[in-house]
Amino acid sequence: MTAKQPSGDPGPTTGLPGDGATPEAGSHVVVVGGGITGLAAAWYLIRTHPHVGVTVLEASPTLGGKLGVSDVAGIAVDEGAESFVASRPEALQLAREVGLETELVVPEVFHASVYSRGRPRPMPRGQFMGIPTDLRALAASELMSAPGLLRVPLDRTLPATELADDVSVGALVAARVGREVVDRMVEPLLGGVYAGRADELSMAATMPALFREMRHERSLLTATRRIAGGGMQAAGARRGIPFRGIVGGVGRVPGAMAAALVGSGVQIRTRTTARVLRRVASGWEIEVGPASAPELLHADAVIVATPAAPAARLIADAAPAAAMELSEIETASVALVTLAFRAEDVTAPLPGSGLLVPPVEGRMVKAITYLDQKWGWLGEAAQREGVRMLRLSLGRHGEPEVLARSDEELVALARLDLALLLGIRGIPVDSRVSRWGGALPQYAVGHRRRVERIMLGLRDVPTLALAGATYEGVGVAACVGTAYEAASRVSRGLALQPVASRSAGRIGT
Repeated sequence: MTAKQPSGDPGPTTGLPGDGATPEAGSHVVVVGGGITGLAAAWYLIRTHPHVGVTVLEASPTLGGKLGVSDVAGIAVDEGAESFVASRPEALQLAREVGLETELVVPEVFHASVYSRGRPRPMPRGQFMGIPTDLRALAASELMSAPGLLRVPLDRTLPATELADDVSVGALVAARVGREVVDRMVEPLLGGVYAGRADELSMAATMPALFREMRHERSLLTATRRIAGGGMQAAGARRGIPFRGIVGGVGRVPGAMAAALVGSGVQIRTRTTARVLRRVASGWEIEVGPASAPELLHADAVIVATPAAPAARLIADAAPAAAMELSEIETASVALVTLAFRAEDVTAPLPGSGLLVPPVEGRMVKAITYLDQKWGWLGEAAQREGVRMLRLSLGRHGEPEVLARSDEELVALARLDLALLLGIRGIPVDSRVSRWGGALPQYAVGHRRRVERIMLGLRDVPTLALAGATYEGVGVAACVGTAYEAASRVSRGLALQPVASRSAGRIGT
């Protein structure tokens, strides 16, 4: 199906998992949240059950959540995620289904450096989330000090580390291969993905395959080599880089999805905040609009695709135990500063796709992406405009003050770190600051058990489901996966009970 498909004909269901459920015609599902997760949930429903009515509610003026594009120096550049993994199928297939297959691209370069001990140094080959597997490559990178380097191979002689139900990434890696690996390699990579800290993030949730391997393998180096050899490193070697972008930005996906959804009869309402969710005899009531003049919507099933805090407030009455667990999940706020410089003002060599900056270096910036080198389409646009495009990421868990700064302050801080880290001292011809408050859920130690308890708390409400980055992964593909699971859950729930009210699907009844 493409965005041009005629209304009322959702097309084949190729690429979507079946749920074996057949909700009654006239059933109405309300999806709360119009980010990529909520849109994907609506997509699943309308593609697999075209006779079901679907309404999407989004509090902000625009759809897409953390995915979007806006102009910098006359060039459309992503404001949030700029790529997604192709090693799991959901996001890649979704882009194809909404008519963007010919726009899918791989990065031109995909190898970052790490700023360590005074200068950028290449991230050694063979590493997996910062854990080394090739000690010669690690030594050649000069990323670590001599004592730190000598500490790494002791992993092979140390007794096995006893693992409980979970452990922090920092604690396990430091115990096996030394603290310097955590500080110089693991921290910058985890900071880029989760905006979190290695000593707080769950190994079971952030590196589940490696954690399982360590349950029966003494050496972390051996376990990591086994995982890396069968995972994304190998996938990249065999089939190319295991990430994809989209010409014009990944932020184009929500717009393409919205057009296809509306063309298939889905109602999408922006600037519409769901304030109260009630379970009633006829299904669900959702109170939207201002408290002084509320509007009531009816639904037979509800999917909540919002961050943890608003989701907890919304389901507090229907699933109090799940809401309590949700309210305990912390988040990190980040800011992305995109800068365009005149090409002649960027004379420093910029190898690879970007630079990671460990917290131990004491800088505000945690990562710099060389956008015009990483993406061919963006490089061509930048060359036409005579500019170089850099994006800097600021903010980690426990640093809420980052977003308290003005745009001008954030641009000044970004420029200061650019000068210190890369020697770039020119004045930008354009800039953009994208703020993502509470954007990244923190997968603290015990996160997977917490998610299990949250889902257990929904056991008695089969027509209510949760989806999003809070649960099983923060990437685009993971969010789409949770959307499909949530939509399948409520489809099964609807199939087990008759439609309670024929007002279903009628807004305002």
